[in-house]
Amino acid sequence: MKPVISLQDVAVRYKRSGNLFQKKNYYNALKSVTLDIYPGETLGILGKNGAGKSTLLRLISGVIRPDRGQVINYGVSVSLLALQAGFDPVLNGRDNTILSGMLQGYSRREVEKRLDEIHEYSELGEFFFEPVRTYSTGMRARLGFSITTIINPDVLLIDEVLSVGDQHFRQKAERAMVEKIQSQQTIVLVSHSHHQIARLCDRAVLIDEGITFASGEPHEVLRIYEERLEESNTI
Repeated sequence: MKPVISLQDVAVRYKRSGNLFQKKNYYNALKSVTLDIYPGETLGILGKNGAGKSTLLRLISGVIRPDRGQVINYGVSVSLLALQAGFDPVLNGRDNTILSGMLQGYSRREVEKRLDEIHEYSELGEFFFEPVRTYSTGMRARLGFSITTIINPDVLLIDEVLSVGDQHFRQKAERAMVEKIQSQQTIVLVSHSHHQIARLCDRAVLIDEGITFASGEPHEVLRIYEERLEESNTI
């Protein structure tokens, strides 16, 4: 099976803020990551805080470019669903929905045809017409998940969004995820929930110290990850 997206030895580094006299004024978020994403799979990304998981999703989505290596998209539409990305806080939910859809390659008319459906699915009520800066974290998650659920890109990237919001919407989001998985939607999921990774994913990748440390069946990669956590806690 041919991949829909390939990452070949990618590296990303960021400038450090603070002391101008530091010898190293940058740090390596990713050092060497190589992986393929295949059509119809649900891929889980594991790693400690600061391991580079969110940076990896931003690379896959095209939000940032690698400092080294290649990210190859074989003609698929990609949407990144993350709490810290994608919305203009000044615009209201409705206008952000239109903008998000157009950034995914749809025409304004196509997105506007789905507005009522997205509004209803989000359960935001009148807040749909209020500036996003007034939204709680859970409300942002509702809006983002509703847009990507209804518009349905080829590849959906989810960064820790399934764990926020009230219990009712979390359950609704998980049901929608299961439906997407069953419909052969391609999904890349970052989650701290080992239960979610084990239950929802076909394959998992462990990012550790900026490299692809392990890849394979979710239960096996989770075992390796837990061993790494234990090792770091004993140091």
